[in-house]
Amino acid sequence: MHVFYTPHIQERAELPEEEAVHALRVLRLQPGNEVTLTDGTGNFYRAEISTATSKRCLVNILETLPQVPLWRGHLHIAMAPTKNMDRTEWFAEKATEIGFDELTFLNCRYSERKVIKTERIQKILVSAIKQSLKARLPRLNEMTDFKRFIAQPFNGQKFIAHCYPGEKPLLKEVIRPGEEVLVLIGPEGDFSEEEVQTALQHGFQAISLGQSRLRTETAALVACHLMNLSNQL
Repeated sequence: MHVFYTPHIQERAELPEEEAVHALRVLRLQPGNEVTLTDGTGNFYRAEISTATSKRCLVNILETLPQVPLWRGHLHIAMAPTKNMDRTEWFAEKATEIGFDELTFLNCRYSERKVIKTERIQKILVSAIKQSLKARLPRLNEMTDFKRFIAQPFNGQKFIAHCYPGEKPLLKEVIRPGEEVLVLIGPEGDFSEEEVQTALQHGFQAISLGQSRLRTETAALVACHLMNLSNQL
C-alpha cells in the first residue's frame, strides 16, 4: 500500500511536491493507479491518480475513510533533546509508531543541546505515520525553556521523571486512562534539583520508569509506551 501525506487534500486534490516526486519518479506510478492518502488529522482517503507531470500529481478522491482514535486522551512527551541528534530522531520515529499526540523539546539547565531544528524531526514524524498506517500526525513544538513550559496551563495529569531519591510511584500505576497525560523527561545529566522542585510546585508528580538507569531517548520511549498501553481502546 502506497500512503502519501497530503495535509491540504480537502482544499486541493493534489499531492505536495515532495510526495509527488516520490510517487512519480521513485515509485513510477501512473494515471489510473490507486493510492492511499492521509491528511494527518484522522482521515485516510482512497484516491486515483488523474494527472501526472514531472512535479505534479493530481488525484480524484474516491472515498473518505475517517479513522477512530487508537487510544484515549492526549499523550504529550516533553523531553530535553540529546546531544547526538540520531538518538532524538530514533525516539521520534519509534514513539510515532507506538502512538502519541504531542512532542515538545525542553531547554533545561543541564541540556547538552540548546538549539534544535525541527524540520528534520517533522519529516521523520510524517514518514513514521505513513509506515505505521496512522492517520494522525503528532504535533511538534519548538524548543521551550523549562520554567516557561511548566508554568503553562495543562488540563490533565502532569508527571516528571527524575533520578533523585524519594517516593516515586511507577508511571504505570498512577496513569488514569482517558485523561490527558504529560510526562517530562530530562537530559542525560537529569533535571537540576531546582527544576524538579519547581515542577512539583506547579503540580507535577514525580514518577519512576523502573529500576534501570535509562538514556534520555529510552526513558522517553518507555513513558510513551506506558501512556499508550494505559489508554488503548
